[in-house]
Amino acid sequence: MNAPNRMGNQTIVYRNTPWIAASACAAGPREAQGPLGDRFDLVADTPDFGQESYEQAEVALLREACRICLDKAHVGEKSVQAMLGGDLLNQIMPSSLAARSLRIPFLGMYGACSTMSEGLLVGGLLVDGGYAAPVLCTAGSHYATAERQYRFPLEYGNQRTPASQWTVTGAGVVLLAQQGDAVYGKPLAKLTRGCIGRVVDMGVNDANNMGAAMAPAAAATLCAYFDDTGETPERFDRIITGDLGYVGSELLLEWCGKMGHSLPRERMMDCGLTIYDPGQDSHAGGSGCGCSAVVLSSYILPKLQSGEWQRVLFMATGALLSPTTSQQGETIPGVAHAVVIEGVR
Repeated sequence: MNAPNRMGNQTIVYRNTPWIAASACAAGPREAQGPLGDRFDLVADTPDFGQESYEQAEVALLREACRICLDKAHVGEKSVQAMLGGDLLNQIMPSSLAARSLRIPFLGMYGACSTMSEGLLVGGLLVDGGYAAPVLCTAGSHYATAERQYRFPLEYGNQRTPASQWTVTGAGVVLLAQQGDAVYGKPLAKLTRGCIGRVVDMGVNDANNMGAAMAPAAAATLCAYFDDTGETPERFDRIITGDLGYVGSELLLEWCGKMGHSLPRERMMDCGLTIYDPGQDSHAGGSGCGCSAVVLSSYILPKLQSGEWQRVLFMATGALLSPTTSQQGETIPGVAHAVVIEGVR
């Protein structure tokens, strides 16, 4: 079967280039103390965001980030034709409850911490194919809710291992529109390509070492993109991973080298190493669906909009584990999806 918008085995090309019309992010107080804190659109005064539970706080962060994004684009909720979103909690309930409040047609996405790039990839397909526009892509997470689900409630005061990562409390939102649609003003950037990742499992079973579990999948996606397109890392101002942290970022370089693609360290960037200051004691770095989503909105897109960067490969990474499979001794599969984001001149 001929797929005219396909390059190689895993890479797609957007012919009717989706524009990123607007973006927004909301984050917690710990994230605001990091190097990007003054770039966030909304900062919660407390981790509970004035709600009765941390789960409700996660819903509120997602909902408010969506509303801020739509306000920036001067578009009402009824005008949005699809919302693609996900998070880390069982049945992606925070995203579903946020979508309930917004009353936007909703497609739930789950790729663990790769959800933001997955949403952009699929949302871009909807816009590119003329099936929906504008489209809202969202992802969020909360430190306390993730700890309660995957590890231990905070009240336990359990010891964190050096390889563990700190789940970001935050949500990031991007509004995709059709190319040339001037209703929303000048676009921030545009999507030009995407690479659908494969699930890769190299036998890591330590739920406190997400970087090691995700790095092989990230390497597989990067190498697939380079093989499909014939491009080299030098074609990008930055190759941006979602949340490999200190452990996974080093392993990514090793894995890609073994697969025949040497990555220049100076062009690499990891959102989990960007959102927190080293002095904040986040151990191996940040993680969570909200990690790459918040950094994309607050840091990456402004760089593209200003012209400082022209072209980046944005690849969020996810560890596909659950409390049940971990307790049953299952290993941790990883996945990574990538999109090429370019500035609009």
